[in-house]
Amino acid sequence: MALKKEDRITELRHKARRLSIKEGCFASIKTSLGDSYITPFAIAINTNNFIIALFTSLTGILGPISQWFSSRLIEKYPRKKIFLTATLYEALTWIPLILITFLFYKGILTSLLPILLLLFFSIYIIIVNITSPAWFSWIGDLVDEDYRGKWFSKRNFILGFISLFFTIFAAFFLDFFKKQGWVMFGFMTLFFLAMFARLISRECFKKAYEPKLKLKKDYYFSFWQFIKKAPSNNFGRFTIFRAALNFSAVLASPFFAVYMLKTLGFSYALFMIVTLSQIFFGLLSLKRWGKLADKYGNYQVLKLTILFIGLYPIFWMLSVSPIFLILVPALIGGICWAGFDLATSNFIYDSVTPQKRGICLSYYNLLNGIGIFLGAGIGGILITFVSLKFMSTILFIFLISGIARLASGFILLPYIKEIRKTEKFNSKRAIENLIPKGIRLPVFEGTYELMIKKEFK
Repeated sequence: MALKKEDRITELRHKARRLSIKEGCFASIKTSLGDSYITPFAIAINTNNFIIALFTSLTGILGPISQWFSSRLIEKYPRKKIFLTATLYEALTWIPLILITFLFYKGILTSLLPILLLLFFSIYIIIVNITSPAWFSWIGDLVDEDYRGKWFSKRNFILGFISLFFTIFAAFFLDFFKKQGWVMFGFMTLFFLAMFARLISRECFKKAYEPKLKLKKDYYFSFWQFIKKAPSNNFGRFTIFRAALNFSAVLASPFFAVYMLKTLGFSYALFMIVTLSQIFFGLLSLKRWGKLADKYGNYQVLKLTILFIGLYPIFWMLSVSPIFLILVPALIGGICWAGFDLATSNFIYDSVTPQKRGICLSYYNLLNGIGIFLGAGIGGILITFVSLKFMSTILFIFLISGIARLASGFILLPYIKEIRKTEKFNSKRAIENLIPKGIRLPVFEGTYELMIKKEFK
């Protein structure tokens, strides 16, 4: 018996969601083997700290600019076609990065290779971001509002564990090649596998259903119109808050790898164990964050997480022990960033109509990109030109980043409102739902709960 049209579309949407998870798994492998090792690779080819900061600064602004221009492609082309075309070119951009590893091994143009790496990785970032508005709009039409938090937490959980496994594999893989004196061949192999994984992920999504997107004639508005109206509307204020937090975060974020690999002398394996432990703890909390967001709203998740996101870089100043770094900043940061990122993505879906998702995402990311560009640029200037007698420059940057994060949260977040109708928020019950049974954290349950009530009335 043939399915009714509505039932057939429901089945197609369900199949497309499954395919998006499969596509995301291979895309995560690409990121784990490739993107995650660009900074370690830059350090391995003797890139100075200022250029390392430029990796975050330039790519942080080039990506959103790319989204800005590509957001209007959905007026002319199907979102599926945009995605498939851009991901093909994205995979091919790994070829010049592979060639750089070979040139460094042969000792050819070694002084220019950091600049060439920055150039080609910037091109890679531009191509990657062309897909974002189309993909974001497309996936938003496939997931119903009522269980968005649950579904995205499930997808992020699966993709996160894939990333965790392959990033750890890559770390031990690189350490083995480093001991043999073949570290460049290690990077070359990882980058080739990253390219191959992206091609497979592209194939996975070829058969995915794409709902028709109907755009109204007046759907478009310019970036400057968005900026003018931002202070007077909820999504605009949310974007300003997120841009300020990104500015504050990237003051320090480019230098965590530098701190571990150069200052503390960690091996690639230990570096990745500390880094990935944060992802691991975040993954374990995703299901709880998803339920909490669906029940109480995404804004409440933002409120619950912002304090420890602010304290995260400051925790790094307290000890150089890998055990401490795993059990304090990685644990707390992983849990809070997982909830914050999930709530951020879902808040955009709740705040923007389907017709305007692509363009609003591009403007949101452009403003965030400006924050990243300025924050990473200032961080690069500080680490290059500031020398302190009373503390390490990197630790000083961590302190400044922490203070700026806290200021962004406590000053700007209270101006944002929840969009969806949700249950009345009970902070004590919400925190109890987040903490596994049998674990009691009096400070967290008492002082933190009191802070939430005072700061976000």
